[in-house]
Amino acid sequence: MSDVGFIGLGTMGAPMARHLLDGGHRLFVHTRSRVPETVQSAGPTVCSSGKEVAQHAEIIFVMVPDTPDVEKVLFGTNGVAEGLTAGKIVVDMSSISPIDTKAFARRINELGCQYLDAPVSGGEVGAKAASLTIMVGGSEEAFAQVKPLFALMGKNITLVGANGDGQTTKVANQIIVALTIEAVAEALLFAAKAGADPANVRQALMGGFASSRILEVHGERMLKRTFEPGFRIELHQKDLNLALTSARLLGVSLPNTSTAQELFNACTAHGGKAWDHSAMLRALEIMADFEVRSR
Repeated sequence: MSDVGFIGLGTMGAPMARHLLDGGHRLFVHTRSRVPETVQSAGPTVCSSGKEVAQHAEIIFVMVPDTPDVEKVLFGTNGVAEGLTAGKIVVDMSSISPIDTKAFARRINELGCQYLDAPVSGGEVGAKAASLTIMVGGSEEAFAQVKPLFALMGKNITLVGANGDGQTTKVANQIIVALTIEAVAEALLFAAKAGADPANVRQALMGGFASSRILEVHGERMLKRTFEPGFRIELHQKDLNLALTSARLLGVSLPNTSTAQELFNACTAHGGKAWDHSAMLRALEIMADFEVRSR
C-alpha cells in the first residue's frame, strides 16, 4: 500500500483515481469542483490544495486539461511544489506542451524530486476500463517505482525516453488520430453520397487493409450520429495546436495536421466545440450539403 496523490478528477481523472483506490492504495485527492461520487464512495482523503496532497503523498498524479493548468497546479499558490520534500515523484498525466514539460521537470528536479510526464490515450472508455495506453518520459528509476500504479490504470505502458518524450509521443498520437478520423469521415461521406449504404461499406472495410480502431469505433459513431463526448473537439484542437506550434519551432511542415485543425475549427464555429472528435464528419457534411446516414 502506498500513499498516492491525485489532482484533477474530471472525465478521465475520476475513473483513473478510482482504480488506484480499488488497488488498495491510500489516496489523497484535490479537484477544482466537487469530488465525484464514484471516487468519494471509495474513501479517499479530500485535500484543500495541491500543497496538502503533496505533503501527504509520496507519488502525486496530475490530470488536468492544459499546460497553464498544470503550471498552476504545480507552481501556483498552495501548489504541489510547496508541499514537496526530497525523494517524492510527480507524475503529470495531462496532455500538454513537450517544451514546457521539460521546464516543469527541471523545476521539480531542483527540489530533489523526480518527474514523469505520462500522457494517455484511450479516452473515457479506456480510463473506465483501465486499458489506457500510457506514454512515459523520465528516468528509469522513477518509472520502475510508478509502473505498478500505471498498471492499475492502463495496459500498454511504455517508457519512451527522457522528460518531454512522453508528451511528444502523445502529440504524435493525436496527429495520427485526427488524420485517421478525417480519412474515415471522407470515405463514409464519399460512399454515402455515391449511393452506397455507408454501414455496409464500413463493414466491408473492417475486413481489409483500411481497418482501424477508429474505423471501428468512430465509424460507428458517425453512422449512429452519437457525437456526445468521448473526447471533446476543443481538447483535440488543443493537442493539434501543440503539434503545429512545436512544428513551427522545429521547422517542420505538417500540412494534413493543419487541415484537420481547420475542420475542427469549422465544427467549433457551428457550436461543436464540445462534440466528440468523431464529429469532424460534420464539417465535411456541411461543405457537401449532405449527411451520412445508414439505411
